[in-house]
Amino acid sequence: MNRMSNQSVPSTMRERAPRNRTLSCSQQEILGFSQCLKRLTEPAAADVLENVIVNQDLFEAAQFLPTGFADLVIIDPPYNISRDFNGHAFKEKGKDEYCAWFERVLDALVPSLSPRGSVYVCSDWRTSILIAPLLERRLIVRNRITWEREKGRGAKANWKNNTEDIWFCTASENYYFNVDAVKLKRKVIAPYRDEDGKPKDWEASADGNYRLTHPSNVWSDITIPFWSMPENTDHPTQKPEKLIAKLILASTAIGGYVFDPFLGSGTTAVVAKKLGRRFLGVEQNTEYCCWASKRLEAAEGDPAIQGYVDGLFWDRNTLGDQKATRSGPAVKRVSGSDLRLFK
Repeated sequence: MNRMSNQSVPSTMRERAPRNRTLSCSQQEILGFSQCLKRLTEPAAADVLENVIVNQDLFEAAQFLPTGFADLVIIDPPYNISRDFNGHAFKEKGKDEYCAWFERVLDALVPSLSPRGSVYVCSDWRTSILIAPLLERRLIVRNRITWEREKGRGAKANWKNNTEDIWFCTASENYYFNVDAVKLKRKVIAPYRDEDGKPKDWEASADGNYRLTHPSNVWSDITIPFWSMPENTDHPTQKPEKLIAKLILASTAIGGYVFDPFLGSGTTAVVAKKLGRRFLGVEQNTEYCCWASKRLEAAEGDPAIQGYVDGLFWDRNTLGDQKATRSGPAVKRVSGSDLRLFK
């Protein structure tokens, strides 16, 4: 495993409005962070790869990865849409060609999954049609989460597309899932009371009436990162920390090993670190890797995840109430006693 060489990478430091908190790296920072990135040239053990960012093409790196090490694999691949990822262009493919490409992805990644491990695969609706049968042949598909992103381009002759799919799969019937770690705190619009006048399945407080609800497979409480959020970068398909936190908390215990083979700007690595998990990330774009490294550095002093406070996920537009009820650290660690293993 080698360190990356000093290479010239274009900087994305731009003129921004004073209140714009979008993260980027100066040329000097890129040169510094790139020294800590790795490149695999021989088989590497799982412990050697803990909390490492590999700056390399996935298919090149995959041949050197250990088998059965990952408790959770989060796959956020290029969807079947033409898009430029900071100089690495992905072009829309024919259906058969994209399916063949995604089969290669699964060939590279499924061996890394532990026998009790889980996989989440992000997708848009068009790509979902292609990958769902492939996932069913290789894994046990348990659910499809629909994430309402809130934003999306309007269409004159079609319905506005503002959702994405997240496929939940496992390697076997014996898997980890902690539903208590991902309950959602929602305001109660019609607060019912029992015969004694006590709240029924909700809690009354000075800040409002709330209910802890079991998580469903429709997620409408998560917005995409935007300019006023410190987690925001210029990555075109960046996932929110809150979204990744749900996946990690539901499907790993403290100290679990999370693998993201399309790391992008580092959200999975950052959230894993904040939640006390180990991580491995693979990303071919050097500047994205440096953004990830800068975010990991910032997480040392700020473990907060927007929308996740005191061990609970909060609904949208409740920031004031979150601040009022916060009684401890921004992020509450999940104890090992919360483990639930399905057999």
